[in-house]
Amino acid sequence: MHIELPEKRYYGIGEVAEAFDVNTSLLRFWEKEFDVIQPKKNAKGNRKFTPNDIKNLELIYHLVKERGFTLEGAKIHLKENKHKTLDNFEIIRKLETVKAELQKIKDNL
Repeated sequence: MHIELPEKRYYGIGEVAEAFDVNTSLLRFWEKEFDVIQPKKNAKGNRKFTPNDIKNLELIYHLVKERGFTLEGAKIHLKENKHKTLDNFEIIRKLETVKAELQKIKDNL
């Protein structure tokens, strides 16, 4: 899954949920379950996600939704292999982007 978000300092929960195609309640739930997601809250209590939060959400989404980890399994995996998992995840995302571009070129031929 490739997330399409404009480059900003902060993202609202609605636009993040739309980018991931999930409900806002799932993002709030993951925020409670995973320590790595810590969005800033303004005076009204609205969540503002940073680009770092988005990267962590992408990783959690990948583990839970795409690879089928349980929440506990994803937590353990993140704690034990955070750097290795993050590096592998970034490589996979870059390769998926290259594959999509090559597919576009192939379709245009």
